Amino acid sequence: MVLHKNESFLPLRDFVHLLLAADSLGSETSNLYRAIDRDNVHGLNLTVPEDAKEVIKPWDQGEGTSKYAESGVDDQIFIHVPFAQNMRLKSVLLKLGRGDAAPQHLRIYANHPNIVDFTEAESTKPELDISPLEGEARVIEYPLRVAAFASINSLSLFFSDSPSSLTRIYYIGFKGDVRELKKEGNASMDVPAANAADAALFDRLQEKGGTQQTTAR
Repeated sequence: MVLHKNESFLPLRDFVHLLLAADSLGSETSNLYRAIDRDNVHGLNLTVPEDAKEVIKPWDQGEGTSKYAESGVDDQIFIHVPFAQNMRLKSVLLKLGRGDAAPQHLRIYANHPNIVDFTEAESTKPELDISPLEGEARVIEYPLRVAAFASINSLSLFFSDSPSSLTRIYYIGFKGDVRELKKEGNASMDVPAANAADAALFDRLQEKGGTQQTTAR
């Protein structure tokens, strides 16, 4: 599958090198679950509105399928994810439905105080516009260009274009590090930043990546 050309996406040929850098940090230390303001996560067009929070899980529960969010009227879903601190995002982690429940299009909008709605989405340029990999039963990591996600306080994720009228989402997660404190009283939040060596490696990969088209397979 060929992913959409987008300046926010890292070319696949550098993907392996990026994963090596991420692995050197460890899955837990770079995962941003604790930085998400989970109480204020919400969505649009969900069968059960509260299920927007159910897809925000700890890293060790990401492969689980007992909790999920699915669309209501049609195949479109918006999930709004605010962070308790300003973050530098390096990748988004997704476990999506398969077959007829698999969204074939994902757009991510950054730093909107409230969720971007379906009407606004048509006139708003997303920071990321891709076709997720199809047929995957596991959590997939999609690297991001740090320059486009360098200081993020919230994201609106717009999933659409499932083969049927149903879209299902099992897990949404992020990797990255803290940029600066957004709210007082959260200084003890345990989200360690990447060390200087790993950050330098990632920045070099971004310089190599540019805006080239990515082939996923």
